[in-house]
Amino acid sequence: MSDFVIDSRLVADTYPVTELPLCQLRLMDDARYPWLVLIPRRANAIEVFDLSEADQQQLWREATRLGQALKTHAGGDKLNIASLGNMVAQLHVHVIVRREGDAAWPGPVWGHSQAIAYDKDSLAATKDRVLALAGGLSLRA
Repeated sequence: MSDFVIDSRLVADTYPVTELPLCQLRLMDDARYPWLVLIPRRANAIEVFDLSEADQQQLWREATRLGQALKTHAGGDKLNIASLGNMVAQLHVHVIVRREGDAAWPGPVWGHSQAIAYDKDSLAATKDRVLALAGGLSLRA
């Protein structure tokens, strides 16, 4: 794990929230959507199959449990979990709560329109809420 480095584009577009058993949990800097990013702390992981089977199970556990809690908390209509990697090859998983009528509904959020950055106060409050949600989950096997 000592060789693990987060791609500079992920660093630029997200804020760190906490460390989970496998992933670093980050918040996407787009206040329009409840949008988390999970980055497995494994060097050179590009595809899910680059992870061990145990890590693959842990990644899914973290994504689904966080997603369920975030969807409930945010009152969303649909949970999107995706790992694309076309722009940033480093393995990362987007966990996004969608609402009917949101800015991109029903299409994808990627490339839809200009992101709305968090202001200082809403960023702090959102990070605190996400941290509280993550802290209340059982994320270990």
